[in-house]
Amino acid sequence: MNHPVKVLISGGAGYIGSTVASRLRDEGFEVVVLDSLITGRREFVEGLTFYEGDIADRALLDRIYEEHPDIAVVLHFAALIVVPDSVADPLGYYEANISKSLAFVRGLIANGCSQLVFSSSASIYAVSEDFSVDESSELAPMSPYARSKAMFEVMLEDIAAASDLNVLSLRYFNPIGSDPKFRTGLQIASPSHALGKLIEAYRGDTEFQITGTDYPTRDGSGIRDYVNVWDLAEAHVAAVREGAKTAAGSAYQVINLGTGEGTTVRELVAAFESVVGGSVRAVEAPRRPGDSAGAFTRSRKAAELLNWTASSSLEDGIASTLEWFERRKLILPDLAD
Repeated sequence: MNHPVKVLISGGAGYIGSTVASRLRDEGFEVVVLDSLITGRREFVEGLTFYEGDIADRALLDRIYEEHPDIAVVLHFAALIVVPDSVADPLGYYEANISKSLAFVRGLIANGCSQLVFSSSASIYAVSEDFSVDESSELAPMSPYARSKAMFEVMLEDIAAASDLNVLSLRYFNPIGSDPKFRTGLQIASPSHALGKLIEAYRGDTEFQITGTDYPTRDGSGIRDYVNVWDLAEAHVAAVREGAKTAAGSAYQVINLGTGEGTTVRELVAAFESVVGGSVRAVEAPRRPGDSAGAFTRSRKAAELLNWTASSSLEDGIASTLEWFERRKLILPDLAD
């Protein structure tokens, strides 16, 4: 009888990590979570094998491997992720996203880990003429958060070349939506991204700020590729099944995870209004520190290597996010508005 594949998830109590954990469990995988709970939620790891602590705590990581020597793949989500915060506190972001991640990877290798999937970001790309990018596009991260992801990718490529570690870096575009069973979702009371601000403005009957209206896009507002988090979770299931080594002879791979569709902020507002059947008071505002015009993926690499394409629509993601915010006070009562 085959035993289920065991997966270690760092940051598995956060938004994306917990959603991936749920999908892996649904698909029959065994999940172990390591999370400091600085931003993650204990409620999101109920029923899972959970270790509370820092990814840089070598003694804790050694204990996890001692108690779970059959861990086959590690998914590394743990990171600080808010762009404006990274501009205000670059030291904190570099320490959390690079220094601690390096200590984590050192510990993984020492414990015999051979398969690592890294949670990266499409925010590292340079703005292209038509705002579309593939994995070979120029990189020009514009915030300490984005630079921390780009720099750690370079480090992982070097580490993979010099060790037995195979690494798959998944560059996410803009996650929205929720687990369709609403076990987990956005844990933050006031998300800083556009959809979170839209919901906040609609529910509070306040103004929604379109931050940046002078970008060279079709309507002047920033453009993003909004991908449903449940679709992202499916891509991680595929990555675990395929293994991080997704191409013959290559120990390091990069794959974009997006829908292939670019949506401007003004178009996001229109889609949101169509879902809620109401209007939002949108006003123009200056760009935020660290913001870029944005990008969407034109790559088919995920389809070719992981047999994955996003299947949810923008409207699906908006509706799912809205329903999560209606339900979240039952799951996270201390964050209820």
